[in-house]
Amino acid sequence: MDRIEWMLEEFRTRYWDFHALHFSSLYTDRGSHYFFTPKAGGKVDKDKPTQVGRALKQLGIQHIPSYSPEARGRMERLFQTLQGRLPQELRLAGIGSVAEANRHIREVFLPAFNAQFAVTATEDGSSFVPWAGGDLAEILCIQEERQVGKDNCVRYKGRSLQIPAQTHRHHFVKATVAVKEYPQGRLAIFHAPRCLARYATDGTTPDTQIAAA
Repeated sequence: MDRIEWMLEEFRTRYWDFHALHFSSLYTDRGSHYFFTPKAGGKVDKDKPTQVGRALKQLGIQHIPSYSPEARGRMERLFQTLQGRLPQELRLAGIGSVAEANRHIREVFLPAFNAQFAVTATEDGSSFVPWAGGDLAEILCIQEERQVGKDNCVRYKGRSLQIPAQTHRHHFVKATVAVKEYPQGRLAIFHAPRCLARYATDGTTPDTQIAAA
């Protein structure tokens, strides 16, 4: 699982599935996992979204890139705090695995960090709203466009995905489809909103019973 896949999966399993909340905008730095920037230090190209940008757009979340030195300074100070403090805490706690580190961060570090640095809101209530959209697994995954070949197959990362017979169409030759890659490597092919097939990690056997996540 590469960094982008990890980010999407973490967002789904650690935040969205747990809180089931939706928000209107997300303010981030201009890292390459968030935005495509044609020229270093220049404006981002919102017409060429990254996987993260595409997912946020599908969720209806405005993605705001930071340009001001003040905003970037706040982010850098936070990163410096986390990078300078957290590794030392993990070492002193004898943490030896990723699972132990995640548990320590969730159960020990974050509660203590928030207790020390969190600021009480000036108004009661929450600006978050419950998520009322579709299946998040179909959004928070890798999505790439492909053109179906003359053999009614789709090539994806060295695999040839055979589209099975469909009742509503004889073939999809030259059609543009979306290949979705879920956690653990499972795949699916979509033509517009219609799912044509789901595949196991080897990509060889279509199986309509395979769950998306």
